[in-house]
Amino acid sequence: MARTGLAGPVRVARWADAALGPGSDGATADGKATLSAVTAERAAADLGLSAAQVCADWDTARLAGLVEVHGDSARPGWRLRAWDRDDSAVLRGWVALFDAWSLASPEPEEHEPAAVAEVVSAMPQVLSFLQLSAGPVPVEQLLDLLQQRVTELRTERCEVPYEPGTDHPTGSGPARPTVPRQPAGPAPKQPTGPGEPVAAASPAAPAPAVDTPLAPLLDWALRALAAVGALTYGDGQATLTPLGNWAVWVKLEQICVAAQSPAGNIEQSAEDMLRGCAQLRPNAARAEYRAWLAARPVGSAVTELIQAARGEDALLRGLAFEALRVVGAPAEPDVRAVVDEPAVRPYALLWLAEHDGADPEDAHEVLTREEATWLWVDTAAAVADHGEAPMLVRHLESAVQPTVPRLLDEVRAVGHPRTVQVLVALAAAHPDPALAKAVRRAAFQVHTGG
Repeated sequence: MARTGLAGPVRVARWADAALGPGSDGATADGKATLSAVTAERAAADLGLSAAQVCADWDTARLAGLVEVHGDSARPGWRLRAWDRDDSAVLRGWVALFDAWSLASPEPEEHEPAAVAEVVSAMPQVLSFLQLSAGPVPVEQLLDLLQQRVTELRTERCEVPYEPGTDHPTGSGPARPTVPRQPAGPAPKQPTGPGEPVAAASPAAPAPAVDTPLAPLLDWALRALAAVGALTYGDGQATLTPLGNWAVWVKLEQICVAAQSPAGNIEQSAEDMLRGCAQLRPNAARAEYRAWLAARPVGSAVTELIQAARGEDALLRGLAFEALRVVGAPAEPDVRAVVDEPAVRPYALLWLAEHDGADPEDAHEVLTREEATWLWVDTAAAVADHGEAPMLVRHLESAVQPTVPRLLDEVRAVGHPRTVQVLVALAAAHPDPALAKAVRRAAFQVHTGG
């Protein structure tokens, strides 16, 4: 269903990828990456579509992440590149469009933006009800639910107005913005929507607005959701499509996952969350990563994890890439973007190898000898900072070099900033006096530039 629903946007996005090269004047430079009229006509002629359909498919491609906007230009997204081989890319693209349903269909111009925003905020509850109902639901029932939810939102957001010259609220409960009051003197303006403050009273203050009728807005919302393929709407009732039912279920499941964060780190930054996971067993840590990821947009989460990996703490670097393994395909562009950064290159190469299907036990074969040595030193630094002495001694066994003298030669040459500290810690931990002496000598030589 997702592939069928997005076939048109995919076609237009691929046409743009092939026909609009760097430096082309086919796209406008307005910072929005909208197609110019000339380009739309050209695409329409090539694809056998109308120019209006081309523009509509282009906008949908942007909302679905098939096209990524960067400044005043656009480029193919990872979902378009992976479209034919990765079902998860297709589903993520459709979910992105589903999340942007209110942008996919123009909102009614005759209604206040605040009322439209309230309806958009209330629709997740309506969709959850549709999912739980598992069948057609009359629009009248959905309208009643929508009205209840909007009333709750207004109650949560509105301030209690005060009469001029008094220290007490005018009522015992939350003020409702839609009930006009007729005081004897000038009255404070009632808020008409979320986020609008209560204004000071003035002789010319307008009377409070009456309720915006929600039935037309519900009709718009259901038609917009039907346009993206989330539900069917007609004959006075609405029903989730299998695709819409699946998407709502996944989102409810994510809420449950986030609420069951094992270590309670979902509100922390990536760095603090990773520190909290340092002492957890692998399975518990992965559960925590999933909960943390479920509580925030995947793009910002990946950015935070990459930033944590760039830090000085080698343990967090390794844990950040473990969390990125839980993210999966959406993290691929960001991981590829840092593959030339020395501090994270070995981790990025291993991540990409595993993502491309390599067995985790054989993924290390993609590393050069120098990269493997750098990774050994970085991992040793994490053990030295957070582990125990016997762990550092056992870490010698994971080196690719067959002998300790060979290892020391290559460690000295690799240029890792923590080389001296790692060698000093290894010398202090190793029980063999002769080997410890050789390691201390190597540390001194690195320290003095030898």
